[in-house]
Amino acid sequence: MKPLFRLRSFIKPYALPMAVTNLALLAITGLSLVIPRILQKVIDAGLMQGQIGTLAQAALILLGLGLAIATLNLTQSYISERTAAFIGYDLRNAMVDRIQHLPFTFHDHNPSGQLITRGIEDVRAIQNFAGSGLSELIQLFFMAVGVIAMMVSLDARIALIALLPLLPLAIMTSRFGNRVTKLFYHVDQTLGDLSTRLQDNVMGVQVVRAFARESYESERFDESNRKYFAARLRVVREWSKVMPTTALLITLGTILILLFGGQLVIAGQMTIGQIVAFNAYMLLLSGPIQEMTWLVNGASEAAAGAQRVLEILDHEPEIRSPENAMALPTLNGRVEFNAVSLCYEGEKTAALAGIDLCVEPNRIVALIGQTGSGKTSLVNLIPRFYDVTAGAVLVDGVDVRRADLDSLRRQIGIVLQTPLLFSDTIRANIAYGRPEAGDGEIFAAAKAAQAHEFIREFPNGYETIVGERGVTLSGGQRQRVAIARALLLNPRILILDDSTSSVDPQTEKLIQEALEHLMEGRTTFVIAHRLATVRRADLILVMDRGRIVERGTHEELLARGDLYKTIHDLQLQQAPKQREEA
Repeated sequence: MKPLFRLRSFIKPYALPMAVTNLALLAITGLSLVIPRILQKVIDAGLMQGQIGTLAQAALILLGLGLAIATLNLTQSYISERTAAFIGYDLRNAMVDRIQHLPFTFHDHNPSGQLITRGIEDVRAIQNFAGSGLSELIQLFFMAVGVIAMMVSLDARIALIALLPLLPLAIMTSRFGNRVTKLFYHVDQTLGDLSTRLQDNVMGVQVVRAFARESYESERFDESNRKYFAARLRVVREWSKVMPTTALLITLGTILILLFGGQLVIAGQMTIGQIVAFNAYMLLLSGPIQEMTWLVNGASEAAAGAQRVLEILDHEPEIRSPENAMALPTLNGRVEFNAVSLCYEGEKTAALAGIDLCVEPNRIVALIGQTGSGKTSLVNLIPRFYDVTAGAVLVDGVDVRRADLDSLRRQIGIVLQTPLLFSDTIRANIAYGRPEAGDGEIFAAAKAAQAHEFIREFPNGYETIVGERGVTLSGGQRQRVAIARALLLNPRILILDDSTSSVDPQTEKLIQEALEHLMEGRTTFVIAHRLATVRRADLILVMDRGRIVERGTHEELLARGDLYKTIHDLQLQQAPKQREEA
């Protein structure tokens, strides 16, 4: 249960409503403990001695107690559930905030389905326990202490005999809690795997159907579903062993009261009312104790969820603004790589090795090379998506590790190789980096990206809702909206990661014409596989196995006759066929 205690910082802001809830529970317990005493008086004085007035008085008192207990129950239930909802709200926000700031290396090794399950299902388990579960556990504690005290005050001997069965029950429940916490952790893990599998199926539905693999994917989902089912079933088996034993031990306590207490009544050492009061106290205790298995079950599920949530919250972002970070002014756009090497976590081979490069402001740098040669890895170091393993990346002479991340990334525009749009309007997607931008600026960016015309053709224009990940747009349309989004930011450094790979030759020509003008006045890094995209660059870098093997202008590299010329000649041979297809 230690993970649950570690989440107490999320409870501290709600100390007052929690205190009110506890006071209400204490009052409910106190009022409930009076009822058996009243029953004792009703039997010993009212029934046995024939005092009708005592019966009427007791009935009115019991009615008042019932109303008071019902009102207090309603109040504490509302406050506790409301508080639990706030705790769940805070936890989900904390989870999402931490996930947003965790480095790319973390996301590289953690499936999104697992993260979604932790943020929703695990937090739900914690919230449920923080509401009704915790209240019932506190009430059980108050009730147990109160009942024991009242039973001892009636007769210490019978109290001791009646409570003996509760000792093995406490030991059994404690062991059950330890076992089931581990089982619930496994349940949560399998649920995360199931969520990941489902997410893959939903997002890849077009590929699945295109290759007629519906049956295969259904079998794979069924396999994950079986594992989740089996994990849940193990919890049910553990619970089913404990629940009947709990009821048996409570019944045994009642039997002992009747057996030994009855002898004392016959001997004239106890009254019938006292025996009834003893049984009433056992009934008061039996309900919460029988629910204790459910409470331990819920607490164990919450503890397992807390452990998984803490695995995220305890994960300190490796890439963050340092203390006394330097807030960057408007950049000139000078970028330097000084003896830079990069090795991804878990990889033995370096993605980049010994990179030395200085790019002056307002220059266009093109990067070409085979897939996996390190082009994207190189440009990802500029906005500090990853930290170098060795060396340093400097922007305007400032090591990016010393810069304030927000002030750095606000001045870097990026168009990814695979454009990602959000399920929102086209206007909102273009203005994502500058939500305060006006219509004129948004339209200008769209026109520059050759997107304005096709957007206007939609019935709702810029208010058109694009589907999840932009699937309702074509690949070229998504790419142009992504380019408009980057251009609206008006960055000092622009990164185009193969940004024309998803457009047709005619659209590519239009975008290139727009980009040639828009690249002026900013430092631009262009990653492309087609030489037509990069031949006008001020500097071309040819990369191979994480190293810059050639650098120069288009004419200089052709004159050398090395790898660049080989790529150039190969593409020239393919050009007639591509023109014919176009």
